[in-house]
Amino acid sequence: MMTGITPINPMIPGLGLVPPPPPTEVAVVKEIIHCKSCTLFPQNPNLPPPSTRERPPGCKTVFVGGLPENATEEIIQEVFEQCGDITAIRKSKKNFCHIRFAEEFMVDKAIYLSGYRMRLGSSTDKKDSGRLHVDFAQARDDFYEWECKQRMRAREERHRRKLEEDRLRPPSPPAIMHYSEHEAALLAEKLKDDSKFSEAITVLLSWIERGEVNRRSANQFYSMVQSANSHVRRLMNEKATHEQEMEEAKENFKNALTGILTQFEQIVAVFNASTRQKAWDHFSKAQRKNIDIWRKHSEELRNAQSEQLMGIRREEEMEMSDDENCDSPTKKMRVDESALAAQAYALKEENDSLRWQLDAYRNEVELLKQEKEQLFRTEENLTKDQQLQFLQQTMQGMQQQLLTIQEELNNKKSELEQAKEEQSHTQALLKVLQEQLKGTKELVETNGHSHEDSNEINVLTVALVNQDRENNIEKRSQGLKSEKEALLIGIISTFLHVHPFGANIEYLWSYMQQLDSKISANEIEMLLMRLPRMFKQEFTGVGATLEKRWKLCAFEGIKTT
Repeated sequence: MMTGITPINPMIPGLGLVPPPPPTEVAVVKEIIHCKSCTLFPQNPNLPPPSTRERPPGCKTVFVGGLPENATEEIIQEVFEQCGDITAIRKSKKNFCHIRFAEEFMVDKAIYLSGYRMRLGSSTDKKDSGRLHVDFAQARDDFYEWECKQRMRAREERHRRKLEEDRLRPPSPPAIMHYSEHEAALLAEKLKDDSKFSEAITVLLSWIERGEVNRRSANQFYSMVQSANSHVRRLMNEKATHEQEMEEAKENFKNALTGILTQFEQIVAVFNASTRQKAWDHFSKAQRKNIDIWRKHSEELRNAQSEQLMGIRREEEMEMSDDENCDSPTKKMRVDESALAAQAYALKEENDSLRWQLDAYRNEVELLKQEKEQLFRTEENLTKDQQLQFLQQTMQGMQQQLLTIQEELNNKKSELEQAKEEQSHTQALLKVLQEQLKGTKELVETNGHSHEDSNEINVLTVALVNQDRENNIEKRSQGLKSEKEALLIGIISTFLHVHPFGANIEYLWSYMQQLDSKISANEIEMLLMRLPRMFKQEFTGVGATLEKRWKLCAFEGIKTT
């Protein structure tokens, strides 16, 4: 057995007696290997290398054939121990054996010895020499160890993946504590804090769903619900601020887009000025071609930017129209004067901008006409004719849009004037009624009139109010809008005909609600006010007994006629 030879590590090539396997591109040059009991001679380098079978997974065992007949197990171990630690040698009687190494990389070193001729000592006997053939061997122990390693790697990989998933998984929500008076007091303080509100509201919701509310804790829960409700105003304010920021960003974008569009207009004007005959003749053909390409490109970009800006304005107009359509008729009657004035001012600004654009388009059309008269009928003239037609079409569209905006402006002004007149009229009527009421009260106190005389005075004053209100309502009265309103008028007129002394709106609404549960008293009163020739309103009583009653007056007009 040979001593002093350490196992060869494939990670450190060049160590040991057996040289490492060279790369495939370099020619293999094998040398003579001298051992204590034998000598190994390399094969002829001109011969092809010995063939090997496919390497089994986890192979640590090699087959060694062509051994000399007189070779013993000690000699085999002396030769192959230089490749690494040997765990087992199984020698056969037919000049071959199986050698199992401790590691897989040692097999590669043993395969390198394939093809060598082995000679024992200096003997020339055939039994003392033989050509070695080293090949991969398939052993059950190697395959079992390889499978164990694969399973261990799979377990490590699964463990690594699980750790990665646990690291990336979001943290679980904190456990909700059980209800107690102390915890409820702490939760009430958290509900008042804006930073801890979202965490506290989940705890409150879970307590209510668990059924912690009872007679003893109802007041405490009510205070917590009340504190939760106090955050509604804060949330609405935050929403309003965000909406305001969004509107400001839209306005900034619109202003920036307008500035970009004006710069595009200036660039297009420069190109148009360059294409005139005074400057155009001094340019070369290549320069003219480049200027023409740049002009077309800038015009396309200018048109795209203008379409985008007009689209933004259309969206704003649609939003304004949607807001106006969504408002109820009662809200439309109460439109504030400042809102109408703001809309009128916005329409004026848009009207001025459209006028400026129209003047610019007119100037461009006039310039194109002058150039058309001066230049000859060439391909450039044809393109300018197409531009002229396009500008004329856009000018007609702008004129139509200007007319519609002017009509809307006139309508808004008329609505504003009408609202002012109605307001002044109602204020004057209110002053007259106040003076009449003061006079009637003084007469009652001085002369001591009876209750019936005061009722007659109230009836007279109410009649004056109703007469004036009827005059205003007749101006605004319109026909019936739907079949439902006609049906309601028939039922109401029948009901009031049965009650000749009239009925108040609550009594009438309680009767109508039996027929239609969705109808409201305000809707019935508005319907009665729209038909002053059929229904009238009278006031009866004095002071606390003052009462409004509606009567059917449709047949009174027929009787007078």
